[in-house]
Amino acid sequence: MSAGRGSVLAIDAGTTGVTALVVDAGGRITARGYQEFAQHFPRPGWVEHAPEEIWQATLEAVREALSRTDAAELRAVGITNQRETVVLWDRETMGSPRRAIVWQDRRTAEICERLRGEGHEDRVAELTGLRLDPYFSGTKLAWLAEHEPHTWALVESGRYAVGTVDSYLVARMTRGTWHVTDVSNASRTLLFDLSTGDWSDELCGLFGVPRDALPELVPNWGEVATTDPRSFLDLELPIAGLAGDQQSALFGQTCFDVGDTKCTYGTGSFILTNTGTELVRSDAGLLTTAAWRSPGGELTYALEGAIFVTGAAVQWLRDGLQVVGSAGETEAIARTVPDTGGVVFVPALTGMGAPHWDPHARGTIVGITRGTTRAHLVRATLEAIAFEVRDVLETMPGWERDAPGQDAEGGMTSLRVDGGASANGLLCQLQADQIGLPVERPRQQETTGLGAAFLAGLGTGVWGSTDELRETWALDRRFEPAGDREAHDAAHARWLRAVERAKGWDE
Repeated sequence: MSAGRGSVLAIDAGTTGVTALVVDAGGRITARGYQEFAQHFPRPGWVEHAPEEIWQATLEAVREALSRTDAAELRAVGITNQRETVVLWDRETMGSPRRAIVWQDRRTAEICERLRGEGHEDRVAELTGLRLDPYFSGTKLAWLAEHEPHTWALVESGRYAVGTVDSYLVARMTRGTWHVTDVSNASRTLLFDLSTGDWSDELCGLFGVPRDALPELVPNWGEVATTDPRSFLDLELPIAGLAGDQQSALFGQTCFDVGDTKCTYGTGSFILTNTGTELVRSDAGLLTTAAWRSPGGELTYALEGAIFVTGAAVQWLRDGLQVVGSAGETEAIARTVPDTGGVVFVPALTGMGAPHWDPHARGTIVGITRGTTRAHLVRATLEAIAFEVRDVLETMPGWERDAPGQDAEGGMTSLRVDGGASANGLLCQLQADQIGLPVERPRQQETTGLGAAFLAGLGTGVWGSTDELRETWALDRRFEPAGDREAHDAAHARWLRAVERAKGWDE
């Protein structure tokens, strides 16, 4: 890998902020910028972002990264993003008529129940690999059509474009010249047919979404657009990599083989396993999703377990309860007690995702006594994250421990982890203890942004193959399972009892 191949700019537009990375041909991050943007909560269960604030955060993050590197070395841009968030914008002015509806938003629960009652769920699942849940984009668009008809009329007339955050950013970076997305984002909309690899007229009809408003589908790597220097900080670069954040992390972890599995600890946690070109379906609460499509058209699939609240629970401890000053404190505080003192925290703050899938579940803390301290609650929060991930892994193909509800026997031998909370050594150890398998943490933990860089670099010759990309992956630490297996299983059983108490609370 020659240093003469230049560098790649990766933009990771997350749920709470935008990170910009400059990645060299050795896979090393040489510059970084970050800018938060506001979260808006107009009603309980509603979560929104202002698109303009996402765009300004993107510009600030990139500007910061550029101040630490030579822009002349940049060969391409890659974009990764929070996936199911829905954005509308004016094709001419680039202004947005309303705030984006975020993936965490639960306002469409009634629409999901209505469609389920009308008998649509089995057909939706057959076509999309998903389920009828407020998580996904299609129900948000149906809600807009019902509740904001004046706005929706301009979608139907072609004035307003509809897209996910990646397509919005591409539009802003290209002054509206390109309206594109990739299969990893499209497959989360409830409007994409996994078997054909294209938008579905049937699903667009069901959700009332005009197909002409949707982005063009492009490969995950290869030159798909070019930035306009008048809009994008004087940069004229090919946009050569696109992927939703979790598929990007799978790529960044170099999980290119069937059975390779990663867990990203972010606002939520997302476990993906590569199933190759085979469309594998789950009967145990997992989602079938597109991982990436090559420029040659070959589609790689994945199974995904989506957990809505993990890192967000730590943020709640910090901002809501104010029992910790920063997320980084949680490991030291939790280590001051040997266990949770019987406290179990189910962080269903926005409902529950895989494998339980209950939009009406709510956060629950049980087992509190007069002896309970903040350290017990902090440790219970870290344990909850480990329990939630175990619940998903036990339904994955390749799960090798005897567990109820698993899809298949197989040979999963380790779990690769990334994301902010992977820096927490106690969490990684608790995770290994719960799943009974080693947890591997890479030296480079920003694998979501790294995946976007890898895709863009693969699309422009910075890397010649996925084999070259594998060479950039390096282990930081391997956490081996420890402790009493029966005790770990008993703790997990207690967790499952608490989960049952959290379910259906908001019905």
